[in-house]
Amino acid sequence: MTGSVVFDPILPWAVIWTLAALGAVMVAFALWRGLSGWWLRGLALGVLLVALANPALQEEDRAPLSDIVIAVVDESASQRISDRQAQSAAALAAVEAEIRALPDTELRVVRVGDGEGDEGSLVMTALAESLAEEPRARIAGAILITDGQVHDLELAPQMPAPLHVLLTGHEEDWDRRLVIRNAPAFAILGEPVSLVLRIEDQGRVPASAGTSADLTISIDGGEPQTVRVPVGEDLELPVTLPHGGMNVLQFQVAASPDELTDRNNSAVVQINGVRDRLRVLLVSGEPHAGERVWRNLLKSDASVDLVHFTILRPPEKQDGIPVSELSLIAFPTRELFVEKIEEFDLIIFDRYRLRGILPTSYLENVRDYVRNGGTVLVAAGPEFGSADSLWRSPLADVMPVQATSRVTEGGFRPTLTDVGRKHPVTQGLEAQAPEGGWGRWFRQIELSATSGQVVMNGAGDRPLLVLDRVDEGRIAVLASDQIWLWGRGYEGGGPQLELLRRLAHWMMKEPDLEEEALIAAGEGARMTITRRTIGEDPGEVTITGPDGAETTLSMQETAPGRWSVVWEAPEMGVYRLAQGEQRAVIAVGPSAPREFEETIASGDRLAPVIGPTNGGTLRLEEGAPDIRAVREGRVAAGRGWIGITPRGAHVTQDVRVAALLPGWLYLLLAASLALGAWLREGRFGRRA
Repeated sequence: MTGSVVFDPILPWAVIWTLAALGAVMVAFALWRGLSGWWLRGLALGVLLVALANPALQEEDRAPLSDIVIAVVDESASQRISDRQAQSAAALAAVEAEIRALPDTELRVVRVGDGEGDEGSLVMTALAESLAEEPRARIAGAILITDGQVHDLELAPQMPAPLHVLLTGHEEDWDRRLVIRNAPAFAILGEPVSLVLRIEDQGRVPASAGTSADLTISIDGGEPQTVRVPVGEDLELPVTLPHGGMNVLQFQVAASPDELTDRNNSAVVQINGVRDRLRVLLVSGEPHAGERVWRNLLKSDASVDLVHFTILRPPEKQDGIPVSELSLIAFPTRELFVEKIEEFDLIIFDRYRLRGILPTSYLENVRDYVRNGGTVLVAAGPEFGSADSLWRSPLADVMPVQATSRVTEGGFRPTLTDVGRKHPVTQGLEAQAPEGGWGRWFRQIELSATSGQVVMNGAGDRPLLVLDRVDEGRIAVLASDQIWLWGRGYEGGGPQLELLRRLAHWMMKEPDLEEEALIAAGEGARMTITRRTIGEDPGEVTITGPDGAETTLSMQETAPGRWSVVWEAPEMGVYRLAQGEQRAVIAVGPSAPREFEETIASGDRLAPVIGPTNGGTLRLEEGAPDIRAVREGRVAAGRGWIGITPRGAHVTQDVRVAALLPGWLYLLLAASLALGAWLREGRFGRRA
């Protein structure tokens, strides 16, 4: 039960204060005139002003409230290192026992896991949210059970009571980690790119750790290479990407048996391999309506360097024109087909026939160029079935077709084969057909496929487009020279530009057009695995996680030649995928998450937050502390103990208000004082 005086003025306070000022002036005037009852007049006026203020006695019936202590338990990934989980559990049990022993004190326990993505330990966010749910007048203190590696210090709330840290870990802990200081997002194929790495030691590093470590490097999960590198120094590592598209480089430092964790001993860098310039050699055997199709396609790509020669006049034509006047420059056959043939990414023979311009030895060079990794595209015309066809040259050794010497004249519509509906070069082209279907072509060279994949058929369901791999290279044969009709929009046309673009890029080994590929893409923890194949069901895919655990998943066919499955990765890190001969590597999140950048338990980061609250930091390896009650503003931590501040919060159950004096009594007092002043200044004053 508590009481206090409250005022409920009869008149506004402004009026009362105005009357008080006037009364003070009148009392001062009476004093100046020497009136002996001036002080009685002042008292009478004061009684009237108090009556106008209407004072009352307010009595409250209060019930005390218990104090609240908040315990935030850090359960992020770094807290699962070593014996920190056991330390946290024992510390929480000790805190609960200590709080139960204190009178009128409650404990609120908040557990904090890993933040979304790679946000780290959001301990301060959890503390702020917990404070917002409780009356601040009841907060007697807060205790953080953590390793001190908190990643949201800027969100630390203003504490109304002491904040303490119970630190897990051990003073003798040490750890080694791998840091990628600089890594480009893309690199040019064939040119080395420099990555800057550093191996760092943290904590109390023992002498047995040494000053160098073994660094293992692998690309796309391939054969690893191990090198010895120094510790504590920046290492510039030149890397040449083996293929276009995404290259996944994994770096691994050998783990020491006594370091805290090896989760930060690895790092993954994903670099997109791009070609600087694509060099294409286009040789047109004669001028024809579709000749500019290839030239326009290749010249429209700024990344393509095109060398184009058109044979305008066959050597057998004798009309007396000097050879020096037949062309602007001489056809550099030896330079192109002997000295620099390996520099080209693609060679296109467009309606080329054997006329003696290219000797047999040069065509043998082209055949060997294909086998060694080069690519050749043959766009055939009527000459392909004649005696001077390229099929009758050394190139026939690598061609996937045989010519029958027949040329079909008549309208037909190209169609995709079952393989063509699955192959990336032609997959989905039917969806780009105009209303009524693709326009017709009117000439096709009759071929029979001996190897490779027939992706398009023409007249009489005979092969129209055949793709094949020969040793390390690739070759394609298009058995018609009338694809230009699609470009002209004849009978609605067709996807000429898209088909030729895909064909050229498949020939130049673009990864996105590989017909057999295992692809993994990640968004957060969700992994989308896609298998491209021109075969049947590829079977199950095996996923090997960063901890070595294997998971086997079945895939569903989502489109012709495309199988996929979506999987939630259980943790961040590097995952290896295998399905038959296909391999893929994907990094889900960073290989060394933010939680493992700093693994040594330390209270230094939290010191600026703990200090202003008079709290303290105690290591749990020294034992759980006692909890004491301390006065507000006093030091709240010492050796082996921490303090909380009782707040004395209460709830008011009943309020009673009674007038301090009845009104008639105020009037009686005022009248008595006024009468006393009159008597003193009148009758008694004259007698004196």
